[in-house]
This record gives sequence, structure tokens and C-alpha cells, in this order.
Amino acid sequence: MAAVNVTGACPAPMKATSNGVFQGEAPLDAALPLLILQICLVVAFTRALAFILHPLRQPRVIAEIIGGILLGPSAMGRSEKFLHTVFPKNSMTVLDTVANIGLLFFLFLVGLELDIRAIRRTGKKALGIALAGISLPFVLGIGTSVVLRSTISKGTRNGPFVVFMGVSMSITAFPVLARILAELKLLTTDLGRIAMSAAAVNDVAAWILLALAIALTGSNTSPLVSLWVLLSGASFIVFSILVLKPLLAIMARRSPEGEPVKELYICITLSLVLACGFVTDTIGIHALFGAFVVGIIVPKDGPFAGILIEKIEDLVSGLFLPLYFASSGLKTNVATIEGAQSWGLLVLVIFAACFGKISGTLSVALLFKIPLRESLALGFLMNTKGLVELIVLNIGKDRKVLNDQTFAVLVLMAIFTTFITTPVVMAVYKPARRGAPYKHRTVQRKDLDTELRMLVGFHSTRNIPTVINLIESSRGTRRKGRLCVYAMHLMELSERSSAISMVHKARLNGLPFWNRLRNDKLDQMVIAFEAYQQLSAVSVRPMTAISALSTIHEDICTSAHQKRAAIILLPFHKHQRLDGTMESLGHAFQLVNQRVQQHAPCSVGIIVDRGLGGTRQVSASDVSYTVFVPFFGGNDDQEALAFGVRLAEHPGIMLKVMKFIMANQRQGNSTEINITDGNQDNDEAVFSELVSGNNEYISSEERIVGSNEDIISALKEMNKCNLIVVGRSPLTALELVANAHKDCPELGPVGSYLASQDFSTIASVLVVQQYNSMAILHPLVEEQPNTDIYDVPDTPVASGV
Repeated sequence: MAAVNVTGACPAPMKATSNGVFQGEAPLDAALPLLILQICLVVAFTRALAFILHPLRQPRVIAEIIGGILLGPSAMGRSEKFLHTVFPKNSMTVLDTVANIGLLFFLFLVGLELDIRAIRRTGKKALGIALAGISLPFVLGIGTSVVLRSTISKGTRNGPFVVFMGVSMSITAFPVLARILAELKLLTTDLGRIAMSAAAVNDVAAWILLALAIALTGSNTSPLVSLWVLLSGASFIVFSILVLKPLLAIMARRSPEGEPVKELYICITLSLVLACGFVTDTIGIHALFGAFVVGIIVPKDGPFAGILIEKIEDLVSGLFLPLYFASSGLKTNVATIEGAQSWGLLVLVIFAACFGKISGTLSVALLFKIPLRESLALGFLMNTKGLVELIVLNIGKDRKVLNDQTFAVLVLMAIFTTFITTPVVMAVYKPARRGAPYKHRTVQRKDLDTELRMLVGFHSTRNIPTVINLIESSRGTRRKGRLCVYAMHLMELSERSSAISMVHKARLNGLPFWNRLRNDKLDQMVIAFEAYQQLSAVSVRPMTAISALSTIHEDICTSAHQKRAAIILLPFHKHQRLDGTMESLGHAFQLVNQRVQQHAPCSVGIIVDRGLGGTRQVSASDVSYTVFVPFFGGNDDQEALAFGVRLAEHPGIMLKVMKFIMANQRQGNSTEINITDGNQDNDEAVFSELVSGNNEYISSEERIVGSNEDIISALKEMNKCNLIVVGRSPLTALELVANAHKDCPELGPVGSYLASQDFSTIASVLVVQQYNSMAILHPLVEEQPNTDIYDVPDTPVASGV
């Protein structure tokens, strides 16, 4: 009879689905509809918080942690009705299970992005900083644990509590740090490189220490049990390396570049993640370790790892991972921290965590002769906490090592240390954008035998054939002046966590940095430029800029100043489809071009690509282009003409120049023209100097026009040319373009018409804006004589990190 009473006291298990409100059932009494509501609420709430915190440049993880806490008993959960309706106790098992499945695959993604080969190559500087950033906080964590055990954590087992406290204070969140560095544009600096290397070492060390901490916990207090757990964990890692790694390598080798990865291989890999999670959970060191180890041993060469990330990242990071933060937040009750003693202990924990990490990192960094400001910034960066910290604390709470009050204190410590990182680093360390002035900022110059430096940006492989063919045409084979090209791959830093993996594709030299340490297959875009360099006399140096599209113009302009470029070439934000229409890549790409024009330290050209040379690279002997330059007058047209004359130095290029003269100007009436006699004289002098030489490949004519129709008719005569080079702002006050073409102010009136479908579907267009120091209102680089800050070697050198 007693058994019946007990059974009757137990709550009935939730049904999986409901029959609907019309059947008289409440949908929230069933597991599936309730879980759907919980996911939607958590995702919407945390995304809204992330939007609010974005102006403060906080990583999304902060919004997700705070969102989870606000949904829990600390804020909204204070309402019993809300808590029992949306997060009832009998639903927590389902919520925690789904959250941990998401976490399992997220840790697999983290392992995919950690390259053990790069960690093995970590230099003494980053290794020393990592060890100091782990050891001193760990020691202070042990000291703090003594204070906590005598106050708010009485009765806890000494060994596990000490280790959990040490681990929680010594962790550096590798993914969160990468996001903060990217937001601050420090990802590609020496400071960012050291921080990322040290954080990767710290991440691996933290998992080892966490495995030790978990091994020491459990209901059985026998040391033999802990020993068996550790030995079994070590055996699992050995098995993974000897058996699973070769299996994954076989699948990676059978997934060549350019071919789809077989669905079977994806299924096997994801099943391995779950199976290894089961094994490590059976051993007693948590299922997360199995997933993390599988991620680490997946080969990083080829497309296999990238495809795995693409398959699961959005679902895991977007939907399931926020559930883990909500689950953690429901366990966090800030109200348990009450009284002067508890708040004093919170201050003590925060101080110990910050002091240990910052002073440990600072002291070692100074020993390696890193400047004080950079060393201090490095200390605050290494103090970043995040998801791994939360995992450690949740495991500690689930294993009864941390009580509610200690758990709340440590969660608040993690939020505080991460929240202050961005504003403190911005205040302490502002990387100086200073550089020495340089002379040749335009293509038009007196000394034609000087080296011409170009910075060419591209977004994807679609831009590369035209870019390379334009470079080939620009190298001036009959001229002494050498051509040096910096080919910059413009990569958008998205909200995806896998944006961290773009760090591995970047270069380690200067703002966008050289790839000196990478052994795996090079980016196919880089290969294209390296192949061209070997076949020509042009010096091509691949670069990478990783940034949000809203600020990537800063990377472009500062790099152009650093490399002393004379002109920046960027792709137009629209590309031509097969039917001849122009398709936009997005307004954000157009704004990038406009911002570069506003802030560039040199001339700027925008390429409207209609297939110059076709879809492949054209060799020097096969170049046969007709280039047309319409000349209306003004600085931009002078620069366009100078570029056209440079192109005409190539033996395979014919240059046609058409000088437009307004009819009223020929008659001496200048009322409709925004020019002065001085500007007219200057245009005449430049035109005569550039065109009147003995170059048989240049032909010129004057065309008198009296209306827009005359100009359009003259331009259409040249719509079969391969390339048209035109100035952005012709000097004469033309209203050449109808309202339909005024959506592209970066091209100017003539360029907008030439880029329209009304003009041509064959001729590519290069719209040029000449550098004008008076037009740059807010230069991104402060020029100072005798400055060597940007004196970065153009060729790769050995890394000492």
C-alpha cells in the first residue's frame, strides 16, 4: 500500500505532444510545444539583449549569459506564475537534455577550430604568457577557496572544491577572446596574435584541469576511483588518436576540394561525436570531453572540417546553445547573495580573478620586453571568460561541489570580467594609426620610372580573373618603373562563431597578416595570385582583411597607407549576370566603396566587371584590348588619363582618348560650365603631356558636344571596347545621368551611365578618383615624420611568437 502511495505522489510524466486546445488540452502541458515555446522565448530574448549591448561592443555570449539569468529566479523567474508556466520543474529534464546536445556539438565545433599543430608551434613568448596566466590565478583560486569554505561554502569536499575554484579563475575563453579582438581590430596585430596563441594553450590546459576536477568528484570518495577515471580518460584519448583519427583522415582525403562531401561521411562523423560523448560520460568525465576530442582530431586540411562547420553551426549556435545559457540562468539566483559578507566575498573573488590573470600576464609580458600598455591590455584580454567558464561552474554545481550562493558569485565574476574587457582595452591600448608621409599617392606623377604600388581588394573568386588581367595590363612592359600589387582578400567578420577560423587564413605580417605558420592547403584565391606572380615580372603579395563590413574600410585605408599605395582598386558592388543585368551584392558592399573614397590616403578606382579578358587569366602574349578614356577635365579625369596611358605601355593594348569640348566653351561662353581658366589651362597642359607623345598605341580626338544626347552618342561609339577608364567627377557640370543612375554616387555621373545596362554589356569600366588631401576630412592615419610604426617588411620573416 505504501508503494501505491509513493507512486501516486510522483508527478505524471509529460506527454510528448498535445491533442490541441479544441480537445480541451493545454499545449504547455506537453513536452514538445513547451520546448518550442522555451526555445523561441530564449532566442528572441537573448538576441534582443545582444542588439542592445552591441553599441557597447560586447560579445554575444555576454547577452546570452545575462539573458539566461534574467529569465531565471533572479528576475523574471521571481514570478511563480511565469516560472511554473514557461519553465516548470517537470520540463527541466527535457530542456537540459536538448541544451546539452547543443553544447555537445558546440564543443565539437570548438575542437574543430583548435589546431593542435599551431599550439605545438607556439613560441616562448605566448607559451610563457599562457603558463603565467594559468598558474597565478590557479594559486589565488586555491587561496580564495579557503576563505569561501570557511564562510558560504561550508561542508564541501576540499579537493574538488579547490580544483574547481582554481580552474574557474584561470580560464581564458578562446572563442570569446577572438570575437573581442576582431571587434577591436586587434585580431591581426602582434598583440592579438600573442593573445590568441596564449588563449589556445590556456584552453587546452583548462580542459585537462577540468578533467582532473571531475575525476575527483563523485559519490565514491576513494582515490582509486579517481585514478581509474583519469586512466580511462587517457586511454580514450590514445584510442581516439590511434583509431579514430586515421578513420577521419581517410574520409577527409576522400573529400577533395571542389567536390561535395558525401552525406555518409557527415553522418559517420556526427555519430562519432555522440558515441564518444557516451564513452566519456560512461567513464565519468562528462560527455563534452568526447565531443571536444573528436573535434580536435578531425583533419584541418581540405574542405572536410569547413563543411562540418557549415552543416551544424547555425542550428547549434543559433537555437540550441542559448538554451544552455537559459538552463544555467535558471540555476543562478542572484538573490542568494545577500548581506555585507556575501557581497564582500563577490568583490574578493572578482579581485582575485582579475589580479591573478592580469598581474601574471603583465609580469611575463614585461619580461619579454612587450611595452607596458600592450602588456596591460594583454592582461585584460586574457581575463576574458565565457562559455567554458559557465560549463565548469555548471558541472561543479551538478556534482554538488558548488552550492547556490557560490555558483551565483562565480557566474557574476565571469560576467564582470568579460564585460570590462572591451572598454578597458579600448582605454588602455589604442593602437597608434601613425605613419610617415609618402610622396607617390597617385598614378599621375612626374617621375614615371618610380615603382607603382597598387592595393587591389576582392571579395570572392568571381573578382579574380578581371583583377589579374587588369594587373597584367597595368604593368607597363616598356617602362622601367616596377609594379607592386597587394592583393587583399576582403573577408566579412560575421556573427558566426566559426569566424574565428578565419584567423587561420589570415597573414601574420602587418594589419592584414602573412600566413607564415600554416602548412595546410592554401586558399585557392592566394594560389591564383601566387601563380600569376611566378609567370610575370609583377610583385604580388596576398593579404587578408577580416572585419565587419561597416568598418572594413579602415583596414583597407590603413593598409594602403602602410604599404604606400598609389591607388586602391575595389570591385563594384554589382556583378553582371548572364542575361546582362546587374545584380547587387548588397548595400553594405556599396557603402564600403564609398567610405574608402572618403578616407583613402591615395587614389581610388572602382572596377565594374564585365569579364575583362574572359573568365580566366590572360597571358602577356595574349593580351589584346582596346581601352577608351573619355576626358572631360578635372583632377579625376587627369588621373584616369594617366592610368590609361600606363595601360598603353603594354604592347597588346590600344588606347583611344576622346576629349570632350562643350560647344559653348568653344564659343567662349562658360556660363554653363563649372570651370575656371586656370583649370582649363591645367587640363590642357596635362592632356598634352600625356597624350602628345610618340606612342603609336595611343590615338586621340576632340569631340565638340552641345547636349547630353551628343555626349551619350559619342560614348556609345565606344561601347564595344574592352575597358573604359573614366574620372569619377568630371569638371564640367554635366547632368548626364537620369535619376535611375543616381543610386551610385561613388561612380559619378559618367561612370554611373557607363555601368548601366543601357550603355553596354561588354565593356568593363574603371572609375577613378584622384587623391586630394583637402577632400579627406578625417584621415584614418595620422602622419608624423620619422615614424617607423608602419615600417613592416613586405616579405615574410621568421616568427618569434
